[in-house]
Amino acid sequence: MSGVPELFAQLFHQDFSDLEAATGSWQKLARTLDDTRIGSGKRVSGPLHKASWSGVAAHYGFGALEATESKLKTAQTNALLIRTVLDTLSTRMQAAQRKLRHAVADAETAGHTVTEDGWVEPKQAVDPKYRNDPDHQGVQQQANSGLGSYRARIDEALEEAERVSNDATELLHQIDPFDLDKRYGGANAAEDALQVAAFAGLDGKNIPDGKDPQRTADWWAHLTSGQRDFYLAAFPERIGVLDGLPTLTRDSANRAVLDMRLNDYALREGDLGYHDRYSYRTLSALKERLDVADAAPAHRQLYLLGFDTSKDGRAIVAVGNPDTARYTAVQVPGTGNQLDNVGDQINRVSKLQDSAADWNGEAGPGDISVISWLGYDAPEANFDSPKEAELNLGIATQGRAQNGAEDLRDFTHGLRAAHQGERSHLTVLAHSYGSTVAGAADAGGQGLDADDMVVVGSPGLTVDRADQLHVDPKHLYVGAAENDWVSNVFSDTTLGADPKKTEFGAERMYVDTRDHGGYWNDGSKSLENQGRIIAGRAPQGEGAH
Repeated sequence: MSGVPELFAQLFHQDFSDLEAATGSWQKLARTLDDTRIGSGKRVSGPLHKASWSGVAAHYGFGALEATESKLKTAQTNALLIRTVLDTLSTRMQAAQRKLRHAVADAETAGHTVTEDGWVEPKQAVDPKYRNDPDHQGVQQQANSGLGSYRARIDEALEEAERVSNDATELLHQIDPFDLDKRYGGANAAEDALQVAAFAGLDGKNIPDGKDPQRTADWWAHLTSGQRDFYLAAFPERIGVLDGLPTLTRDSANRAVLDMRLNDYALREGDLGYHDRYSYRTLSALKERLDVADAAPAHRQLYLLGFDTSKDGRAIVAVGNPDTARYTAVQVPGTGNQLDNVGDQINRVSKLQDSAADWNGEAGPGDISVISWLGYDAPEANFDSPKEAELNLGIATQGRAQNGAEDLRDFTHGLRAAHQGERSHLTVLAHSYGSTVAGAADAGGQGLDADDMVVVGSPGLTVDRADQLHVDPKHLYVGAAENDWVSNVFSDTTLGADPKKTEFGAERMYVDTRDHGGYWNDGSKSLENQGRIIAGRAPQGEGAH
């Protein structure tokens, strides 16, 4: 390749400032598009949802807004892809330029002449007039022994520059602007992102496996902002589920996946099977709930920390940002909960946040986050009486609790790893079979790292005594209504010893509600005491104020 003047001269003298400026402009555009999309939710679609706009006009209006916001997300992804291609092109071309300049400098230091077309001339070690001397040829060969190496280094630098330039050109041509006005554009952009990732060396294999939240947090912290943006755009499904990453990052990734999933269902709506129709309906309801909250005050903002449509579905939703909260609580729901009633769980944790705010002084709800963690496959028991419950085996075994235990541990440790500033006071609350999951999680591994744990309506925590858990028994609070038949029927059987009994060794929390689902009744002492514990205060007994 040496001897092609335009290639050698262009790379040797190339100024990359324009390319770097273009990279910055595309980065700025990507951020503007994202701000516009988020602003649309906060200032347009969110308030309209909150105002309960309905009717034919609302149906088509919300459809148009969702399509527009989806297209803005596609445009943002494409802008990030272009930015990443240009940034990688600049980095690798500059590396090729350095290789070229070093090869030229080394050749000239060795006494060779490098011509304007990149050709390395052999040097004359012996005066030409002595060329007939028998030793002339040997001396010349020895003096020019490195000549081939210099020429090869120059060729290698030029070939690398040409290769990366061609690859970048092909990728830029592939990023299709016509995707911007299509609902399936996000899926196409995601496919393009995988190829751009390979070009940029941002291999999906570099993403942590999620088994160590602190290692995940450290990995993310050492990425540049551009690398973070790109991983988020190229691998949203994998980023959204990683415990230890910032809440805003996970929320953005999971919302992108949610939108792509809904767009896919919309395109196939006429051919959906039963499970996909269920998922389409429930995910649409989840998105609407998220959209409504976009217009809410900061402490009422919702953050989607995970969702899954397999089996009955799962969802993890935070009310308030746990990364900045002084008090954080994780609520683990029990039997019969699935993706289609995530709205009920959001209502429940919102009540807990309000209750905790009453005991948080002047700060109120501003630094309190409560999370609904349906991150396990809850038993599908649907029954209305103890007799029907005895016939149901779903909540009579520890299988699902043990299966979900590690995920819950990773989640709480991920909250610790992602938290900003002073350590947050962490409370784990669990109801019904959710307490069995929480017990299994706290009993195993390094536990949940919770400051307090509250269980209500518990059929057992998988252990025989409170001191077999990692939480301090003095900070394990057990609430049980007198007529809570789940606690009364299932405790002391297959799910562990009865935690409300004195010999178990936990603290009994006063409740004034009845039945298995009354612990969050408005104005109740049961709800108040849970709020007090979330806010780092001790619960109070009957008649206390």
